[in-house]
Amino acid sequence: MTSPLDITAISSLASLSAEEWDACACPEASDGRAIDPFTTHRFLKTLEDSGSVGPGTGWEPRYLVVREGSKVIAVAPLYAKNHSQGEYIFDHNWAHAWERAGGRYYPKLQIAVPFTPATGRRFLTRPGYESAGFEALVQGAVHLAVENKVSSLHATFCTEDEALHGEEMGLLRRVTQQYHWKNDGYADFDAFLAALSSRKRKTIRKERRTAQAFGGEVHQFTGDQILPEHWDAFWVFYQDTGARKWGTPYLTRKFFDLAQERLRDDIMLVLAYRDGRPVAGALNMIGRDTLFGRYWGAVEHHDCMHFEACYYQAIDFAIKKKMASVEAGAQGDHKLARGYLPVETHSLHWLADEGFSNAVADYLEAEKRAVGDDIDVLTSYGPFRKIEREEHD
Repeated sequence: MTSPLDITAISSLASLSAEEWDACACPEASDGRAIDPFTTHRFLKTLEDSGSVGPGTGWEPRYLVVREGSKVIAVAPLYAKNHSQGEYIFDHNWAHAWERAGGRYYPKLQIAVPFTPATGRRFLTRPGYESAGFEALVQGAVHLAVENKVSSLHATFCTEDEALHGEEMGLLRRVTQQYHWKNDGYADFDAFLAALSSRKRKTIRKERRTAQAFGGEVHQFTGDQILPEHWDAFWVFYQDTGARKWGTPYLTRKFFDLAQERLRDDIMLVLAYRDGRPVAGALNMIGRDTLFGRYWGAVEHHDCMHFEACYYQAIDFAIKKKMASVEAGAQGDHKLARGYLPVETHSLHWLADEGFSNAVADYLEAEKRAVGDDIDVLTSYGPFRKIEREEHD
């Protein structure tokens, strides 16, 4: 007979070993790289230990842990939030509507990887406990929301399977979109270009020539190739981009120092050097099959350097490492012309007020149809050669 499940919320990963967390988050890493580097114990604890999440940040850890007896069978990165920043599947309109009606939207609960618009499992279960663990995590999260009288619970950038399972349990499913690059078995970057229409192929070649003619060199660094001085440069880039896009950068300086110690095997860093000095860079996280583009910045403007550092260097790396895809982060219709096609992304939502929940459900149905239509239209305008036209010609 199985033991009853015990569900608790903890405020720090210091009280749970990496082995216990990762047995649920990335069991596949026992024979290689984690599928999702963002839900590993080392990444989430680096956010916590660096002060990027925690008191004063609006991201207060309430990690869910499900045990069967003494065995951890499921975990989830849950946070109490008093704003909607750093999420990338935004509910600002919901918050404004609820507050205009006299309600209090914040605090709320969020199952997510902070500041990370990358799809992956959010309900992390040990193999063999997938169904029981998922259901316990959902029930535990909703119970915590009810017990603490918060307005809502959200799980963002979950997998489609999780979204469908959560919908079956009564949560609201939301569909949004991002741009991802898919590797069709390309031998090299030129093989990828050969799959594009002539006009798009010429445009990308021109952009790469323009970027690479900036008077310096672009380098990729991974693992032990990454040195502390690289983070000194990247911190300056990150601060500039963070100040312009978010007002205040989400990650602290200490995060990058700890990343050097704990995460450099998970990182591919692109740096552009001119006269021996780094002038631009992009940070990517390495999953088992996917490269995740995360941050970019520069201290000098050079034409097309953003495209080169963020998109083309990532494609180059993915092809060389035989990776299946590149996720380039949130937003950016300009990614379409550079080989990144629109795909669905998914989230789950629970709203305490029944009337408000019903109104949001109606909105989500309409939004879902609109997103599907947008994806169809955008894909038709993609840069890849039209086979039918080619055969006719």
